[in-house]
Amino acid sequence: MEGQSFDTDFLVIGSGFGGSVSAMRLTEKGYRVIIAEQGKHISPETMPKTVRDIKQFLWLPALKYKGFFSLQLFKHVMVLHGNAVGGGSITYANTLLQPEDKIWQQGSWAGLHDWQAVMPQHYETAKRMLGVSQNKKIGNADLMLQKMANLSGVGDSFYLTDVGAYFSDHDQYAHPSVHGDPYFGGAGPKRSPCIGCGGCMVGCRYGAKNTLDKNYLYFAQKNGATLLAETKVTDIVPITDDSKSSSDPAYQNGSQGYRVTLQSADKGEYQIATQQIVLSASSLGSQKLLFEQRHKGNMPHISPYLGKRIYTNAESLLGVRFLDEQHGAMSDGVAIGSGIYLGDGTHIEATRYPEGFNIASFLATLSNYKNGKKMSLLAWLWCFIAQFIVKPRQAWRAFRPHNMAKQSLILLCMQSTPYALEMRYQKSPWWRAWLGSRYHMQTYGPAIPAFIPEASAFAEQMATQMGGVGYGVLSEVFLNIPTTAHCMGGISLGNSAADGVVDKYHRLFNYQGFYVCDGGNISTNLGVNPSLTITALTEHAMSHIPHKATQLLHAADTTRQNVTLVQKDASKIPA
Repeated sequence: MEGQSFDTDFLVIGSGFGGSVSAMRLTEKGYRVIIAEQGKHISPETMPKTVRDIKQFLWLPALKYKGFFSLQLFKHVMVLHGNAVGGGSITYANTLLQPEDKIWQQGSWAGLHDWQAVMPQHYETAKRMLGVSQNKKIGNADLMLQKMANLSGVGDSFYLTDVGAYFSDHDQYAHPSVHGDPYFGGAGPKRSPCIGCGGCMVGCRYGAKNTLDKNYLYFAQKNGATLLAETKVTDIVPITDDSKSSSDPAYQNGSQGYRVTLQSADKGEYQIATQQIVLSASSLGSQKLLFEQRHKGNMPHISPYLGKRIYTNAESLLGVRFLDEQHGAMSDGVAIGSGIYLGDGTHIEATRYPEGFNIASFLATLSNYKNGKKMSLLAWLWCFIAQFIVKPRQAWRAFRPHNMAKQSLILLCMQSTPYALEMRYQKSPWWRAWLGSRYHMQTYGPAIPAFIPEASAFAEQMATQMGGVGYGVLSEVFLNIPTTAHCMGGISLGNSAADGVVDKYHRLFNYQGFYVCDGGNISTNLGVNPSLTITALTEHAMSHIPHKATQLLHAADTTRQNVTLVQKDASKIPA
């Protein structure tokens, strides 16, 4: 089909780290780009002021809640993630760390490429675009982590995180002034520096966080990309090549483009034709869309490897609540300001929510430090009663919501242990079908431990020595199900459809002009926050897509060669 037959050259589905990077780089190469994002555009003015503003905070479309924070519970894991224009960058902790080189020798991407040689340049580009710098807002939680690390004999592993936030030496813990663009020679938007309010994960209201709408997405739109907010993709159908037999795999392989059905909050349902697609709807979102298209028969040749090798960074969340003000407010600083490594390699980061966002009070309960399995309700009741008998005032203060964020240090614990799950698309039980979900994704495989002994011992020691009370996440304590903000994998890189879903350039096996660029491509546990790696991988993938003018010249040359071949064949036909 001719280019003029398409509404766009590329449809980018999702505006997170994969989608925004793709959109910017494609527009730079001369392509027409439309970005479809099911989330809303969130501005500093529309961000929730407290966690009680639940409709502005949670993403629960069935209840018409269109916030930016989503929570999904599976059999093996509870996943926390963002959903908005700018994807996870709106609600992530803006922690941008580069993993150890050993991760490239693990998982399905091992051996596909000389990753250690090619990736450093893409990491550097990602760091420059995202404005990565070392944390300059050292809060009480960071000092507490450092003190505890020294007491535990791992003080030399303490570090301040690399984060995507704009810092200024002139604005300190006060409402900041507006500055000119500090990153792109004045071509970017105006910025206000970080004041250390701890609000990174509930949406920065001061314009200090380097969210994607201030870099990649900003320039993609400046270059002409069209952004469709509150627009969900429901169907992707390859346009048929009528010159092929319907039994020929090339009959419907995307070489003629794709017809995509969109569901918009404003326009309702409509269709567009696109020559190529970049799917960047997050690991869970992209898997779900691909599962749906294969199940409907729209794209029946999607690899059977879809949904395999799901990773959670082997994470666990622990917390310590301090009951007096001797240690100061734990909510000051950036969301994740520092980290340490324990002797066994377990990575722990000091994490916080801002004052007034007492989210932990909804998810937290007494921790089971010494329990390597789920805690029974009876055992929990006994611990709870014992706590109230021995220290009634302390017990009451420990779990009341008031000042939870201000008085709590959350410990995000991660390991690079290659635990993996499988995601399957299956018929829903009656109660989910009744809610309108006929099919759903569910996890399978050996359970991932929610209990990390070394991390639990560290948290217990902190609570004991620093005069606090330890807590864990409800799902971890009662169900032995770990909680993660970093669901990765399921759309692994591989050599073929027999061992992966996309190739090393992120091209979907068995289909043409279809790329997947998001956390679904992460092919092992990283042991660090994955956003920088997703950005760098997408930079790598986009670097291999030719400029549109080059592609058109190649297509024209191919057409001329085909015409010549036809003419030669015609000369052999007898008169």
